[in-house]
Amino acid sequence: MSRGDFETIPGYRDLPDDMKDVEIAATVRYGLRLFLGAAREGRLAGRPEIRYFRERAAQRAEEGLPLHLLLRTHLLAQHVLWQALNEAALPGDEAALLELADLLIGGQQSLIGAVAETYLDEQAALAAERRESRRALVRAVLSGFPVPSARLEEAGLRYGALVLSLRIDLPPGERSADPTAEPLVTAGRRRTRRVQTVLDRCFGGEVLTLLEAEGGHALVSRDGPGRSIEVPPDLDRRLRRACGAEVSVAVAVAEEPAGIAGAARTAAEVLRIARALGRPPGVHRLDDVLLEYHLSRADESSGALAALFDPIRDRPELLDTLRVYLAQQQDRRGTAALLGLHPNTVDNRLARIGELTGTDVTTPRGFAVALTALTLRALRPEES
Repeated sequence: MSRGDFETIPGYRDLPDDMKDVEIAATVRYGLRLFLGAAREGRLAGRPEIRYFRERAAQRAEEGLPLHLLLRTHLLAQHVLWQALNEAALPGDEAALLELADLLIGGQQSLIGAVAETYLDEQAALAAERRESRRALVRAVLSGFPVPSARLEEAGLRYGALVLSLRIDLPPGERSADPTAEPLVTAGRRRTRRVQTVLDRCFGGEVLTLLEAEGGHALVSRDGPGRSIEVPPDLDRRLRRACGAEVSVAVAVAEEPAGIAGAARTAAEVLRIARALGRPPGVHRLDDVLLEYHLSRADESSGALAALFDPIRDRPELLDTLRVYLAQQQDRRGTAALLGLHPNTVDNRLARIGELTGTDVTTPRGFAVALTALTLRALRPEES
């Protein structure tokens, strides 16, 4: 069986000789003895007796033998056995032959089911182990822990990576509910799988990720030194469609593995700044928030600047007027039109802001100070 008939199975010739001549041959012999015992006793083999086939199935799964090839070897072995029975049968043995056929076909059902079940269970366990190993690698790289170069090479991080920081705006019902509840855990897992699928398709390969229900990080490997990675222009749209929620993404580049942790911190900070400033969901880069990123760095002046407009904290009409005025680049008429006010009302409110805070926002210096202070208020609310 294992040297003649099995040669017809695609890929069988490429298997190692010890697998064919020792392991598969031993499995065939065991199956033959099992069938002969069943024929002698007139009963089908039970679960303890097919445990050997389960062990072999788990071993084949670990070795990467395709399931269809494994099942074909079992079916072919039974077919060859049936042919041998037919050749050995004599006239008058028809009833006995039917009885043996019943045993052979009946045993096939439990055997094939057990082999397939064990194989798939083992594959699932191996896949989970590989996923956790990759997650552990990503966690270590993002934390800046030393990782052996061989593992970095295997993961495709030899030349650094494009680092993505993702944030998913969960629906209100999920944000307010217990995150450990089973339905939410299941929903979170489904969402992270869909995000993984989108990233893999967008970047043309398996992307290393460390994702939770509300987001996380992703590492897109680089092909070589100096190689740039294009971010698909519709990445945020595809993520939004997959998640059923708005998704914000920040990207940064690490030129080498040692720089991945720093790039991840930069991307996470860019994402925080963009969200704090009310930027719409989408893809954000450091260049998009360069001034705000610089202003968010802590120093002894940050607290004082952030508190500059505390005197109008309880005057939302003044704060709203100031924000629109700054966004309109000191265009008082444009500000009035957006707020539905008369330009004189805008002038009066700006003058009142100057009286209460000591900052004349209509001057170039006052404009710069006001822009800085309001940015710090958004980025550092604890100091305002």
